[in-house]
Amino acid sequence: MTSLPGPYGIGELGAHALGFIDRMVDMELGVWQFLPTGPTAFGDSPYQPLSTFAGNEMLVDIGDLIRIGLLEDKDCGELTVLPVGYVDFGRLIPIKSRLLRIAASRFADHASQDMKTAFDLFLGNNDAGWLHDYALFRILKARHADRPWPQWAPEYVRREDSALGELKGSAATEIESIKIIQFLFRDQWNRLRSHAHRNGVRLLGDLSIYIALDSADAWANPQLLRVNEDGQPDKVAGVPADYFSQVGQLWGNPLYAWEHHETTGYAWWIARLKAATELADIVRIDHFRGFEAYWAVPADSPTAEIGAWETGPGDAIFDAIHRTLGNLPIVVEDLGFITAEVEALRDRYNFPGMHVLQFDVADKNFSLDRVGENSVCYTATHDNDTTIGWFQAGPDGLRSIDDIRQAQDAVLALTGGESDTVHADLIGLAFSTRARLAIAPMQDYLGLGSEARLNTPGQSGNNWRWRVLDTQLTAELCDNVAGMVCESGRGRKYD
Repeated sequence: MTSLPGPYGIGELGAHALGFIDRMVDMELGVWQFLPTGPTAFGDSPYQPLSTFAGNEMLVDIGDLIRIGLLEDKDCGELTVLPVGYVDFGRLIPIKSRLLRIAASRFADHASQDMKTAFDLFLGNNDAGWLHDYALFRILKARHADRPWPQWAPEYVRREDSALGELKGSAATEIESIKIIQFLFRDQWNRLRSHAHRNGVRLLGDLSIYIALDSADAWANPQLLRVNEDGQPDKVAGVPADYFSQVGQLWGNPLYAWEHHETTGYAWWIARLKAATELADIVRIDHFRGFEAYWAVPADSPTAEIGAWETGPGDAIFDAIHRTLGNLPIVVEDLGFITAEVEALRDRYNFPGMHVLQFDVADKNFSLDRVGENSVCYTATHDNDTTIGWFQAGPDGLRSIDDIRQAQDAVLALTGGESDTVHADLIGLAFSTRARLAIAPMQDYLGLGSEARLNTPGQSGNNWRWRVLDTQLTAELCDNVAGMVCESGRGRKYD
């Protein structure tokens, strides 16, 4: 969502998001997949949010706040001079945070009665579950110089009643402000989703399996995790050596105390999935293999090379979710080191898995017949280079020149195309498969190179910044994509 166009330094949930859905209709595209939408912290990664339930305040649409009288044009000048081609998080966040606090301070006097009634309903549905704890967490994090909660004063680390009670009284205005901003996010989101539904577009959300240690969820519910009373984990999450790293990927997230989840009937997970389906029509669960077995790395390890596979909850968690929520529209990310046991778990619940063509074509034995109907076929994901960048790349320590040439030859043989049209040809290849859904990043539709890459795993900076420009979403682009979709027999009416 941060990659949407717009005048205020970051993609937002207002007019430009609605306009993007309109462009999707013109392109005959019926599913919009987006990255997690929680509030981000250091590194700006949507996969390390400060809350699994809260929305990213930076997505709240400034233009809409002006329209309803919570801000004025003259308040927002600093945002209008920020770059439009990428997100400058360092400059954006303090400016927009201040404006959102101003908007919240005007809510009582300027919001309509309908909005105030909707806000009261929002509080009733969420305050006791996650919202109040999130507000306390954000206030305490700011008062502790944004340090992770295990480094806070001991009375707050251990959530002593007296300390939290005093904070509730002394910070009442700040607490109310945070809750209003979360309501504004949800109110704008609901309008976005309604607009999508009116136009036959479904929203596909993204749910990371792990939560960040530095999150309101971990602080308010440490019993969910393998952490001690001071919030320190014994082991952390990651994966062994893979396509992206020869020393594995050390994510650093705390692991779940699955025995505790079992005693509660997986109540927290059920609440989490329920909340996700209130935002999206379909939910992609990241790192699905971790439910069967997960890579546990000692907390003091500098890389993910040293670790061990430990048994996950398996069928028990999905049986509990099904009993409470029924059959949910779930897609699972089943990439990486996948065993027969992981595939069996996926298939027992009829979850569609993923095929990523940039990965698949590297396999000498790959054929399109391996892409089954109950799957989602991608040209690439947010972690990959763009297709143009991937095709043109030189050796990078992960792929030798021979590997690159083999992939180039394989993709050209599969598509029957040319090197200068490889992005469109690979999209056409994805569309031609039997997969229930076929998805490509916007950068591939636009034919952009590595300069438009969104994320490079293992690289700590300069990620998540790319934005599309209004001038790139042309009528010609829409016509070209619509032609590809219609030629493949897919389209927005496909179900």
